Amino acid sequence: MDDHPRTTSGPAVDQPAAGPPGAPRTEAPNAAMADNWNGVGGAHWVANAERHDRALAGYGDAVLGAADIQPGDRVLDVGCGTGALTRAAARRATDGSALGVDIGRPMVERARHETAAAGPDNATFEQADAQVHPFPDAQRDVVISRFGVMFFDDATAAFANVRRALVDGGRLAFVCWQSLLANDWMLIPGGAIAEHAGLPDTAGPGVPGPFSLAEPEQVRDVLGAGGFGDIALDEVAIPMWLGSDVDDAFGYMRNQSLARAMLDGKPPEVVDRALAALRATLEGVVGPDGIVLAGRAWLVTARAV
Repeated sequence: MDDHPRTTSGPAVDQPAAGPPGAPRTEAPNAAMADNWNGVGGAHWVANAERHDRALAGYGDAVLGAADIQPGDRVLDVGCGTGALTRAAARRATDGSALGVDIGRPMVERARHETAAAGPDNATFEQADAQVHPFPDAQRDVVISRFGVMFFDDATAAFANVRRALVDGGRLAFVCWQSLLANDWMLIPGGAIAEHAGLPDTAGPGVPGPFSLAEPEQVRDVLGAGGFGDIALDEVAIPMWLGSDVDDAFGYMRNQSLARAMLDGKPPEVVDRALAALRATLEGVVGPDGIVLAGRAWLVTARAV
């Protein structure tokens, strides 16, 4: 629900990053995201897996509807988290399969555990960095993602790599967040913290993080350069459920990735003021169903060309 996911992997994480032509290759691609999703970010995501699946269910349904998965399709879910969308896709691809990949081993392990317990048998999971992982060429009919494609160091390279996994004419469908200003579920609690602690660098478009694909023209440019055509963006606006009451939502939002980015390293008195402001803000928006705030995303579709 925050930074999803969630898109990088095991052996691939150790590969050197691509830089400008002739530049030395020194850092692993997506290293910061690998650290986050295999550490505190991954632990937070797994601990709140049921909350995330409840809040994001409508967005996942929008992806599945746009992807038009057929019984024989071979599906790739990028940034699969704990696997809810992968399993739903596999249930539609009754004679095919669905592979979920994610940067974070904790999420992949949880996805495997839940799938072993409840199925379906044609859903599998792998810890893999979609930006650099050597997917077999032209072995997937559909690529999907529920907020799992906004965290790449090099989005064009990542989508080009995903394109190679698709057959010609293969379908791409994903959701990505619109701007912070369009998402009250993060703007309102995040703004309360930021008033005291400031905003992190990941709050803007183009920077790896939840809002990196917030600008439609940027999405079109990245996908076009990555080998996709017939690109379309449609707005999806679905309220986000953050918790059953103030205490529940406060505990979640206080440890959510954007909040951690704002609070980490700040003096204790700043953290105390920011958290007091967060709680007061949540107390002002609680309703009969708990904390429910507006969410807005882009539903993006394209075809491999």
